Amino acid sequence: MARHDASELASRLGRNAEAVCRHYLSSGHRAGRYWVVGDVQNHPGRSMFVRLIGSESGKGAAGKWTDASTGEHGDLLDVIRETHGLIDFKDVAEEARRFLALPHPEPSRSRTPTGRMSNIAVGSPEASRRLFAMSQPIGGTLAEIYLNGRAITSLAGTTALRYHPRCYYKPDEHTPTEIWPAIVAAVTDLHGNQTGAHRTWIAPDGSGKAPVESPRRAMGDLLGHGVRFGVANEVLAAGEGIETVLSPRQVLPHMPMMAALSAAHLAAVLFPATLRRLYVLRDRDPAGDGARDSLVARARSVGIEAISVSPIAKDFNEDLRWRGIDALRATLMEQLHPDDVHRFVEG
Repeated sequence: MARHDASELASRLGRNAEAVCRHYLSSGHRAGRYWVVGDVQNHPGRSMFVRLIGSESGKGAAGKWTDASTGEHGDLLDVIRETHGLIDFKDVAEEARRFLALPHPEPSRSRTPTGRMSNIAVGSPEASRRLFAMSQPIGGTLAEIYLNGRAITSLAGTTALRYHPRCYYKPDEHTPTEIWPAIVAAVTDLHGNQTGAHRTWIAPDGSGKAPVESPRRAMGDLLGHGVRFGVANEVLAAGEGIETVLSPRQVLPHMPMMAALSAAHLAAVLFPATLRRLYVLRDRDPAGDGARDSLVARARSVGIEAISVSPIAKDFNEDLRWRGIDALRATLMEQLHPDDVHRFVEG
């Protein structure tokens, strides 16, 4: 089979990416612009991400997938091969053509807002950039009150965070839209381009999270990217949640850090070309352990020194709140490279 024929088949499958996933990766589910499943053999889980919306070809094409746990990647022809246990490409191509000959329902689309923004899909990178632009700096807002309540009091270098006093929250497609204050975080790529946003809805007095079913939600293109505090050159610390990452920054305000927003996304973060040392800010749970192991292995495979940094409690924010900043400082100093203790730790 000529390479041109394989590319054409992969492109045609990509145009029907959601239907392909529903058929061959039935253990997964749609999550925004991605189909999420355990692996390319269709096991349950959340490690593998299939892009449902994208270009016809290239790195960002619809149908491209990455397994954050293993680092494997491929296209929908690989999905067909693995789920059916096929070896010869002619058999893979035959199965792909059979599938493409079937009638398929239109993939579900996100609703779009009315008015002059109606051409921008809800959840798209464009919508996330607009939401962030409409938000305000966090100083003197409920966002600052909320973070202070989590013992995060030093907010220098947190321009990636903003506050929206009336951020829409829709529990599901069958219930009315609600309005709550929210912290809005910009998700950016290695070049500083905003690709998505993360929202944390908070209570009207800033005392905690809003009393809704899912007070944290992300939108846009997240895989490989994150919420960044500082510009990474030779050293970077990466963790899952925003509060988990902001907690060590109370001791290490000048160390570049990044919140990947989930364990699966932490395992898949992209490395700056200049990176020489990576600290993995681990959460103490099975998902956190898996993300740490995968990210450490990926970093070391490309010559980056990778150091796992562990909290005493479940995560670093719990350490900060319940043990205090001095105890957190002592915990971090025991685990940092000696050069970075002198370079980044404040007395």
